[in-house]
Amino acid sequence: MMEDFSYSSPASLGADPIAPHDERAGLLVIADWIDRQELEPVAHAAGFRLLGTIGTDDAPARLDQQSQCDTLLLFCPSATPLLERLLVQVETQAIQTGMAVILVAGWDTVELAFACLRSPHTQLLCDPDRTELAAALVAAGEHRPLSGQVHDRDRDSMRLQQLSEEVGRLARTIDALTQRTRLSAAPGFEPAPRMSDRPSDYFGMPALSPLGAAPASAMSDVTANQVRDLLRARRIRADFLPGDLFADPAWDMLLDLLAARLEQERVSVSSLCIAAAVPPTTALRWIRTLCDKGLVEREADPQDGRRIFISLAQDATDALLRWFVASRRFLTI
Repeated sequence: MMEDFSYSSPASLGADPIAPHDERAGLLVIADWIDRQELEPVAHAAGFRLLGTIGTDDAPARLDQQSQCDTLLLFCPSATPLLERLLVQVETQAIQTGMAVILVAGWDTVELAFACLRSPHTQLLCDPDRTELAAALVAAGEHRPLSGQVHDRDRDSMRLQQLSEEVGRLARTIDALTQRTRLSAAPGFEPAPRMSDRPSDYFGMPALSPLGAAPASAMSDVTANQVRDLLRARRIRADFLPGDLFADPAWDMLLDLLAARLEQERVSVSSLCIAAAVPPTTALRWIRTLCDKGLVEREADPQDGRRIFISLAQDATDALLRWFVASRRFLTI
């Protein structure tokens, strides 16, 4: 769950829009409830000077006035009537200025936040702990491009992803080692429940037509149950050994998307995060990486523009089917 920074109202925490020059990069925080005194040391440790904190209702005007902002930290754990407009404004400004953005969403807002993502310099976090938030700030501090500057996007994105994940993984590993007393004495063999969306009142768009053709011979040989059996076999490793030794979110997500494609079902961003079996923030980074590499594609929900489905690209589907057929003789499941 996301750590609660809620202590005081932002109304008394405002700062002048024009901040004096400082060698450190500027960090502006948008949140309805935030404790500046608790956030200030975190910002300082990441190499930022805190420009101020502002509530979401006052954020659009503040962003218009802010003369310079290297990094923006926006907390949006709950849906509000103006959230979509604010996200679009933030992403537009990030594209125009090269400003780094950290969006801290909750499960209720992660779909909308992902749908609004446009800038390559935006990090999307979902229910992060303090370690993940600190890692995101460190990564943002490492990458503050100037407006109009050309970057190697793939190289920078991968480097920042690795930096952020290493910081988070190290802290979580230390925490796990101090709390773990022994491995489970009675491992369970019940397969995990089928990957699906969290319960909600949302009704998505069913796949009424084929999502794309795959080689007929391969399609007839591979079933969704076989793919999901492979996923279940991977999951029970955590019953015998520490699960973080085998984290491979990209592969797990690709397999889950393959199973969904064989079943002619669509997969939402939140559902795919669950399938990755890693913290949601890590899963979101990998979804963006897979999108950037052309292995998966974003599909807007025709019934709700605030919802994005993720599907396998045709080339990736063909490759996975060929791999599954070619490797089946080595599998014992």
